[in-house]
Amino acid sequence: MNKKLAIVSTHPIQYYAPVFKLLAQEIEIKIFYTQGDYSLNKFDLGFKQKIEWDLPLLDGYDYTFVENNAKDRGTHHFNGINNPTLITQIKDYQPQAVLVYGWAWKSHLKAIRYFKGRIPVYFRGDSTLFSKTSKWKTLFKPLFLKWVYSHVDLAFYVGKANKAYFKKYGLNEKQLVFAPHAIDNERFSENRAVEVSALREKLGIGNEEVLLLFSGKFDMIKNPDILLDAFLKLDLKNVYLLFVGNGALEEKLKATSEKQKTNNNRIYFMDFQNQTQMPSIYQACDLFCLPSRSETWGLAVNEAMACGKAILVSDQVGCAIDLVKPQVNGDIFKSEDLEDLKNKLLSFVANKSRLVTFGETSKTIIKDWSFERQVMILLQTINV
Repeated sequence: MNKKLAIVSTHPIQYYAPVFKLLAQEIEIKIFYTQGDYSLNKFDLGFKQKIEWDLPLLDGYDYTFVENNAKDRGTHHFNGINNPTLITQIKDYQPQAVLVYGWAWKSHLKAIRYFKGRIPVYFRGDSTLFSKTSKWKTLFKPLFLKWVYSHVDLAFYVGKANKAYFKKYGLNEKQLVFAPHAIDNERFSENRAVEVSALREKLGIGNEEVLLLFSGKFDMIKNPDILLDAFLKLDLKNVYLLFVGNGALEEKLKATSEKQKTNNNRIYFMDFQNQTQMPSIYQACDLFCLPSRSETWGLAVNEAMACGKAILVSDQVGCAIDLVKPQVNGDIFKSEDLEDLKNKLLSFVANKSRLVTFGETSKTIIKDWSFERQVMILLQTINV
């Protein structure tokens, strides 16, 4: 293979590494990780702990960790990714095209601007129009983003909400190619019946009772508070709630649940669980809920669907329009509307057999949202 694709990404991510591995089997690629030495950057601000993923994220493809000399290194702000040698290293690699994941860091934007007009610049991001901004940003944002995307030759969009975002900020239909957001469907769909039975037994949940699951960061954006509030107010004796994760709201959530003496024996908390444990947890639940105030996509929904689960999400979750079909495999409630959430929860938990049917449909819907399909589209489009 003598044709090369350079890929710019911040750090090894469990949803991207399998894509890179599959790509490397077909073309020559090199990943330029811009956050710096992976071993030094494993503290997750959202989970408020060091995260050691238990799946290999660096196997099967060529990569390098580009030196990052930012004073406050990380993906949480624009200047947290500052790599003076990035462009030189990419040029030395002599690629025929470059694919950049995200522009909102100093070095990524600089690379997009530099290579525009020199080699094809491809872009991958999942932003939507859902996020709210201040008035002055509302005036400035369109001009700025149109300028940013004027340096992109083609963008791979992850779903309909993401496509609408790209079109609003200057990219036309011919510059947009759908490449689905994906997870490892096969691994999540593997039968975990023994582990599922053990977990439900440990929690004291019978086969006819309903387990509602929230998994993710306990923060204001994910909005687990409203799910807890709805659960407590409904007070349904045959329904249990499991929170899996950690984060800034953890103490508040636990304190609130402890105050409710009639409910707290049906509310459970588990710390952050790694990738190999999550399929069993999803499969143990009956309904997965993501009540976010703002969510560009929500790959946890993909994971739950691959596990064959019914889905309830807010209308501010990016994947809702693509993956959640009301009254077919789940439902969508109005973000931050407690009454709407309560009504939809009540409708779901009243009929467990319907949850099973919805879950089977979820598994069918998510089948084509795969790494293999994403890679096939990338290869057909880039054609380096």
